[in-house]
Amino acid sequence: MNKLLMRDIRGSLGRFTAIVLIIMLGVLLFVGVKATGPALNHSMQSEVVKHHLSDVQVFSDKGFTRKDIKAVERVQGAKAESIKFKYVIGGKTRDAIALYGLKDPARQNQVILKSGRLPQKNNEILLDKQAQIKDGYRIGDQFTFAKSANLKVNRYKIVGFADSPLYIDDSTRGSANVGSGQVQYFAYIKDQAINLPVATAINISFAKLQHQDVFSGKHQGTIKAKVKLLQKQLDKRKNERKNEIVAKPLNQINRAQEKLNQAKQKIVQAKAQLKKQSGGKVTTTSELDKQEQQLAETQVNLKRQRKKVEKIKVPSYTWQTREDLPGFTGYGDSSDRIAAIANVFPVFFFLLAALITFTTITRMVEEARGQIGTLKALGFSRSAIAYEYTMYAFLAGILGVIVGSFLGNQLLPRFVVSMYTKYVIGQPVIEYDWASIAIAVVLAMIATVGAALLVVIKETKAVPAELLRPKSPKKAKKILLENISFIWKRLNFNQKISYRNLFRFKLRGLMTILGIAGGTALILTGFGIANSISATGDLQFNQIIKYDAVVQTKKANQLESVRQTIARGKNYQQSLATHTETFKATKHGKTVDDINMDIPQNKHQFEKFVTLRDYQNQHPLHLQKQGVIISEKLATALKVRKGSTISIENEKQTKKEVKVIGVTQNYVGNFMYGSTSFYRKIMKKEPTMQTLMVQLHLHQTSKKNQQKLSKQWIEANADILGVSFVRDQAAAVTSMSKQLGPVVLIFILLSGVLSFIVLYNLNNINISERLRELSTIKVLGFFDSEVTMYIARESIILALIGILAGFGLGNILTSYVIKQAETSIVVFPLTIKPMGYVVATVLMVIFNLIVVYITHRRLKQVDMVEALKSNE
Repeated sequence: MNKLLMRDIRGSLGRFTAIVLIIMLGVLLFVGVKATGPALNHSMQSEVVKHHLSDVQVFSDKGFTRKDIKAVERVQGAKAESIKFKYVIGGKTRDAIALYGLKDPARQNQVILKSGRLPQKNNEILLDKQAQIKDGYRIGDQFTFAKSANLKVNRYKIVGFADSPLYIDDSTRGSANVGSGQVQYFAYIKDQAINLPVATAINISFAKLQHQDVFSGKHQGTIKAKVKLLQKQLDKRKNERKNEIVAKPLNQINRAQEKLNQAKQKIVQAKAQLKKQSGGKVTTTSELDKQEQQLAETQVNLKRQRKKVEKIKVPSYTWQTREDLPGFTGYGDSSDRIAAIANVFPVFFFLLAALITFTTITRMVEEARGQIGTLKALGFSRSAIAYEYTMYAFLAGILGVIVGSFLGNQLLPRFVVSMYTKYVIGQPVIEYDWASIAIAVVLAMIATVGAALLVVIKETKAVPAELLRPKSPKKAKKILLENISFIWKRLNFNQKISYRNLFRFKLRGLMTILGIAGGTALILTGFGIANSISATGDLQFNQIIKYDAVVQTKKANQLESVRQTIARGKNYQQSLATHTETFKATKHGKTVDDINMDIPQNKHQFEKFVTLRDYQNQHPLHLQKQGVIISEKLATALKVRKGSTISIENEKQTKKEVKVIGVTQNYVGNFMYGSTSFYRKIMKKEPTMQTLMVQLHLHQTSKKNQQKLSKQWIEANADILGVSFVRDQAAAVTSMSKQLGPVVLIFILLSGVLSFIVLYNLNNINISERLRELSTIKVLGFFDSEVTMYIARESIILALIGILAGFGLGNILTSYVIKQAETSIVVFPLTIKPMGYVVATVLMVIFNLIVVYITHRRLKQVDMVEALKSNE
C-alpha cells in the first residue's frame, strides 16, 4: 500500500502540493498572528528586565532623604533608589530637557549606551540618541543649559549617546512644565553636578514582579496595590519631612530672634543708664534711636521669614508606574490590538482554508472510486484501503502544519517586531505558541484525514461491481430561467448549457462562490482594518474636536492674563474658558476611570469648539441643566443610554448621581459634558475656569512650529501651567494605523495567495470530475476556445456572484474585527475606502483570468480517447 500511496502522490503532485500550500497558508497566518502579540510583549519585557526598569517612580516637590528610602522599603519586596531629577532648558533651540543625575553604578533604569561612554567628570554629559539623529549633535560637541537650570556649570562636553528604558518610544519624550511643554530629550550628568541638596525622585522595583508580563492585567492590578501601600508609607512621613525642612530655617530664625532680643535688651539698659546719669533729663540719643529703628526693621523681617517658613506645606508626591511612561501604554495597546485581531481574522482565514481542503480531499477520494473497487475486488480490507487515502491526506496535512507552524511562529512575529523601529527593542524574543499549533494540528487533521475517512467509509460500503462503474450523471432538470422565455430564447446554445450546468452542480458552484467570497472578504477586511483605524483620527480631530490647543493656567484668576498673551499671536482665532475635572463613573457593577468632564463658560459658544451629535441619528445635542452628555464608548461600557442615571466620583471622592441627557458620537477618549448651571446644581459650587480651548490658524503647521509657539507662550507668561496640541493626539492615533500597517499588508498578501490557490484547486477539481463531459464535446467538434469557454463561462458567473457576496461578507468581518480591536477609550468606525473594493475585485479578476489561461492549456492536451474509455 505504501508503494501505491507514493504512486498516487506522484500522479497527483499538483493536487497534493495545493493541499499542502492551502494548509500551510492557513496555519502560517493563524499561528503567526497568534504569536505576534505575545512576541511584541516578550521582546519588550526582555528589554526592560535587562535594563532593570523600575516598577514605580515617585517624585516630590520637597525632595527625599534616607528616611524616605527606608519608609518605602518597608513595603514587602520593595527596593528603592533615590535620584536627582528635574526639567531644565537647554540645547541649540532652548528645548525642555529631562535631566537625570547619573549614579555609578545605577541599580535601576540603566541607560542603554549606543555610542561613546558614560560621564566621568562633572562637566561631561550623556545625551539622548535622538539628539544625535534629529539635531546632529556629535561626541565632543558642547551642550549648553540656560542659567535657569541652576546647575554648577552650564556647559558640558558630550561624551556619549544612549537610549533609556524610561523612554521606549522614540517619537515622544513626555511633557514638562518648562520650555514648549514637551520634553525634547533626556540627558544624564554626574549626580553631584546637579545643584540639588537632596534627591527629587525615588525609583522602586519589586524583584518578584520583574519577570511578570508587564502588559497583563494581573501585573497592573498588583502594581496598583503596591502603589497604595507605598503611598501609605510616605503619607506617614509627610509631617515629619515638613518638620525636617522647616527645622533648619526655624532654628536660624530663633537664634536670630534671641540675638535681636538681646540687642533690644541692651538698648533698654543703655536708655535706663542714660536717664539715670542725666537725672531724667536725657532718655535717648540719636545713635540709640537709629539702632532701635534698625532692630525694629530686623524684627519685621524676621516675622516675615517666620510666616514664610510656617506656610511651607507638607510634601506633595507624584506617582508614576510603567503605564505612565511615554509610549509604554501605546505599545501595550498595539500588541493587544494585534492579539484581538488574531482572535478573528486568522481564524476565518484558516477555516476557509480548511473548508476548501475538506472539499478537495472529499472530491479526490470520490474520484478514486474505481481504484477503491479494484482494491476491494482484489481482497484488500476496508482498513487497508482507508490507510492509503488517509495517509495521503495525513501527509499533506502534516507537511502543511509543520511548514506553516515554523514559518508562522518564526518569520511573521520577527518581521512585525522588526517594523517597530520607533521603539527601543533589542533582539526579538519569539516563543513557540504550542496551544495555537495544537489547535492548528487538530483542525488540519479534521480537514484532511477526517474528510478522507468520511468518504472512504462511505465508499467502501458499496460492492466492487458498483464501485467499478462510474457514477451516473445527474439528471438534468428544467431551471427557473427557462420559465422566463423572453430571456431564455435570446441565449445561445453555449450560454444555455452553462446556466443549466450551474444549477445542475449546485454544491460545486456553492464551493466556488464560497472560495471567491472568502478570498474577497479577507482582502477587503485587510483594507478595512487599516481604513477604519486611520478614519478614527480624522473623524475625532477634524469633525468632533474643532479646537487646536489646550492651555492650562496655574490659578483661575490668571485666565484672562493668559488669554491676552495667547491672543497677541497672529495665529490666534478665538478661545473658550472651560472647567476640566477627572471623574470615574459606575453603573451596573461596571466602573470606568479617567473620564474628562468639560464645563464650558459659554455653552452656546461651545458648539464651535466641540461637535455634540447623537451617535445613532446624528441629531445635534445641547448642554442643559438637567444632566450630562456622555461619549459613546462610555455609554457602551456602562450599558446606559439617554435617560439613564449614573454614579460619578471625582478625585476628592465626592460622589453624585447624574442623569444622562444624551450620548454623543466620539471616537477617542471618555468624556462628559455639562453646563455651568448643571455643575452648580450637582456639585454645590462654582466651576473653576482654569483651561482654555484655543482655535488657531495651525491646521497645516508643523510640529516644530507648534513647539515654538508653545515655548513663546510659556516664556511670555509664567501663569501658564502647560500647553498641549490636538495635533499631537491625532499623531498618536495615526501611529496606531502605521504600527498595524505591516500586519495588514501580510493579511492582504496571504489572502491573495490563498484566493489564487483556492481558485486553482477548485478549477482542477471541476475539470477532473468533468473530463468525460469535456472530451465528449471535443469529439463533437467544439474548438479549443469553445471548450475553454464552456468551463470559463461558469467560472466567470460564479466569480461575479462570489465577489459581490465577498463585499457583504468583508463588511461583516471587518466590523467584527475592529470591534475586537477597540480599546477602553477608542472606537473604530467601520470604514472601507473604494480602493479596497477595487483592489479586491481586480485581484479576483486577475486570479480568474490566470486560472482560465491554465485551464485552456490543460484542455488542449486532454487525451479524449483515454478519457472516454469505459470501465466495462
